[in-house]
Amino acid sequence: MARILVAEDDDNVRSFVVRALQMSGHDVMDASDGGLALEIVAEEDGQFDLLVSDIKMPVMDGISLALSVGATYPDLTIVLMTGFADQRERAHGLDALIYDVINKPFSLAQLVEKVSDALAGRPAEIIPLARSAL
Repeated sequence: MARILVAEDDDNVRSFVVRALQMSGHDVMDASDGGLALEIVAEEDGQFDLLVSDIKMPVMDGISLALSVGATYPDLTIVLMTGFADQRERAHGLDALIYDVINKPFSLAQLVEKVSDALAGRPAEIIPLARSAL
């Protein structure tokens, strides 16, 4: 069982992710934006096994959250989520900081598998970016 923090501004997505991870046996806390998530990480002195965060959120987005958390707690594994291709591209430069980005919408099985892989330290699946037609 891992201790996981979920940061997601969409109530429905946050609820789905939290329930899925709890059903998988994890101890899960959640925050509705990156600013609150950063406060929770600080209050808990980084004592999480995994941070799962949406990229696009009000107050503090997932990229800023990952940069802040990674600077203070470099051993905390981070998985980002996004439904926007341009946001995934923004995360591309954070390869050393984040484990991977999971694309929305995702299934329960995809989420659980990605979290299991991240917690086990298995290499993330590399998906090459599409090349433009010549």
